[in-house]
Amino acid sequence: MNRFLWPLIGFVVLVVLLAVGLNLNPRDVPSPLVGKPAPAFSLPRLHAPDEQFSPKDMLGKVWLLNVWASWCVSCRQEHPLLVEMAKRQSAPLVGLNYKEVRGDGAIDMDKVAPGAETGMVVERAGAWLSEHGDPYTLSVLDVDGRVGIDYGVYGVPETYVIDKAGIIRMKHTGPITADALSHTILPLLAELSK
Repeated sequence: MNRFLWPLIGFVVLVVLLAVGLNLNPRDVPSPLVGKPAPAFSLPRLHAPDEQFSPKDMLGKVWLLNVWASWCVSCRQEHPLLVEMAKRQSAPLVGLNYKEVRGDGAIDMDKVAPGAETGMVVERAGAWLSEHGDPYTLSVLDVDGRVGIDYGVYGVPETYVIDKAGIIRMKHTGPITADALSHTILPLLAELSK
């Protein structure tokens, strides 16, 4: 009897663990940055590459950092919601254009002349925003993805809610949905703006 009991208990435990795992949302990846200062950076602006933007410029404001790229299919899915959100003017939305040229894999970077990549990024990202609408207060260029690494980006799109003191209060992985916007992001923005 005892020799059948232990395998049965092991099987039941395994089934319970699998059932719990299957009910978890794979997009709910906890970020070690939540509750910590947003990593510092200084990057060129998309529409004015000679000007730099830094999170320090947003101190005293609640704002969102949205990681996007024109090659990102999921970014196209969330983009209409971002355009609508921008019309509400709930909070400044800063775009972090992530690996615009390197990310899609269509261009052999060995054949790109040094210094030419930024021009390509400005052209591609600017054209995409002109075509689909520009919800961003401003966008910055993370050409090589180094800032994305500092923020723990493992895929685009990702969105961070940052408070007045420059602390990351939330990370949303994947495209923003209408449900996430109305039930999570907008209430958090309202709370932090008080």
